[in-house]
Amino acid sequence: MAKLKTKEIKKMNEGERMKKIEELKLELVKAKVSAVKSGSSKAKEIKKIIARILTFNNQKNKSGVDNKQ
Repeated sequence: MAKLKTKEIKKMNEGERMKKIEELKLELVKAKVSAVKSGSSKAKEIKKIIARILTFNNQKNKSGVDNKQ
């Protein structure tokens, strides 16, 4: 799995970002299962990407609310 950079997140629309979050959550579950079996884990990296997308969404929502007032 490649890292998802901020530039790439900015290019996505809201629907694509939500779809990506769902995909990453599924991948996170799989990573946790494989970590139990093998001892290695990508879970930390996946969590960081999910957090990055959610942070971007929250910033977008806050800026949208501020502009409406």
